[in-house]
Amino acid sequence: MKIPKILSILQILVIFSSCKGNDSQAKVTPSNLTVETTISIDGSGLVTFYAAADKAVNFSFYFGEGANNPASSADGTATHTYTSSGTYSAKILASSIDNISIDKTVSITIQVNEPPIPTAGYTTPDHYTGMTLAWQDEFNGDHLNTGDWNYETGGSGWGNHELEFYTEQNTSVQDGYLIIHAKQESFGDKLYTSSRLTTQGKKSFQYGRIDIRALVPKGQGLWPALWAMGSSISTVGWPKCGEIDIMEMIGGGGKDSVVYGTAHWDNAGTHASFGGHKGLPDGHLLGDQFHVFSIVWTATAITWYLDDLPYQTIDIRPDELSELRQPFFFLFNVAVGGDWPGNPDATTVFPQRMVVDYVRVFQ
Repeated sequence: MKIPKILSILQILVIFSSCKGNDSQAKVTPSNLTVETTISIDGSGLVTFYAAADKAVNFSFYFGEGANNPASSADGTATHTYTSSGTYSAKILASSIDNISIDKTVSITIQVNEPPIPTAGYTTPDHYTGMTLAWQDEFNGDHLNTGDWNYETGGSGWGNHELEFYTEQNTSVQDGYLIIHAKQESFGDKLYTSSRLTTQGKKSFQYGRIDIRALVPKGQGLWPALWAMGSSISTVGWPKCGEIDIMEMIGGGGKDSVVYGTAHWDNAGTHASFGGHKGLPDGHLLGDQFHVFSIVWTATAITWYLDDLPYQTIDIRPDELSELRQPFFFLFNVAVGGDWPGNPDATTVFPQRMVVDYVRVFQ
């Protein structure tokens, strides 16, 4: 009479084993993910992705540029038009019916034909009576002169809640121009990239006439700046080191035609500033052609100019403005977003660029 009992136990074990087998078979995992790309040769930036994987029912494509929302495709095909030249890391996920994914990252190098740099605009002479040319950068050659310039990199917000990550890759030198690109692309935890350059520790100046010929970007949330910081910042901090903003512009809402010039200093432990602005007539934008942004800086005053027309002066003789009578170094950058300009919106077109033809210091 013990045999039926043994058979019952065996039947239970068989049923349990069968159930376990069904559970394991229910989880489908994709495999053998392959990705191929076709890059358009017409300079449009168009790339077609072809992905395939065993047991995959959906593919997600992260193109490495712009917002971090993926494109989805059931057949493994997707296209993306890159807006600027560069090398991008695209990540492709293959997912099974059970939402189990595998991924593959491919590197692609894109060459996008950018609009030509306009040559029209204001220019200034390479000499002035009674002054000598103390330093200049005409940006000849094919790379930034790191004997004079530094790259400042990172995405800390830079004290202004900026949205970009500053990289070296967004700077180029070609055809006699320095070009800083602001792009909408994911980098670190930021959705935009740009560049920030300084001459700190390499070139600093006290007094003289400074001319910077530049073509600025345009659009809501863009914040280009050509400015100078007191060389003592590493020891006394800001604003006690002093700051002279030769040119700032905040894009969007009709503000793309206005240049701002400002001085910052410390007044008895608090931040103080003096500034003004000048707009172009008839709705012309600063980004339509080159302009020359200048200051004439002496031991008694700083005067700001747009295309040789003065628009404000500050008397720097008072004792509390002594930091504005010390050596300064240059900073060139294009910020994206921040407390002053606000964020980009649906009207903002990327990529944007600031093009600098020359910087000259006369003393």
